[in-house]
Amino acid sequence: MVAPISCPIMREVDVYVAMSRVRELATELGFGLTDRTRIEIVVLELTRNLLVHAGGGSLSFARLDDPNRGVGLMIEATDEGPGIVDIELALQDGYSTAHTLGSGLPGVRRLMDEFRITSTVGVGTHVRAVKWLHVPQRRAIYGR
Repeated sequence: MVAPISCPIMREVDVYVAMSRVRELATELGFGLTDRTRIEIVVLELTRNLLVHAGGGSLSFARLDDPNRGVGLMIEATDEGPGIVDIELALQDGYSTAHTLGSGLPGVRRLMDEFRITSTVGVGTHVRAVKWLHVPQRRAIYGR
């Protein structure tokens, strides 16, 4: 893994800085438009959660190289907020403590290839999500 890019998320403007930086990295790694959009949505959801639920935190992302999976982009969100009492409930579509649609964390889980969340009440929350670059297999084309 290459050294992660870290973005403090303390104000609204930090959300857009993080989205811009992850877009650059995803493009550099070779992700197509659809996957770049998924990655940006994930960053938007995670940064909004940091601001709304924890009063801020940090977001980092990095390139992953795995001999079996290839190239990936890892996104981590960490905060020292109140924590999540019931993670299973928080991962259900429609559940929200902030009177929103309740699609943030469930959406992040659906949009990424790997998703892990840990949280301790009174200590904070850590989310790790990975999107793997799936290079389409080339088919042989035989000419005459």
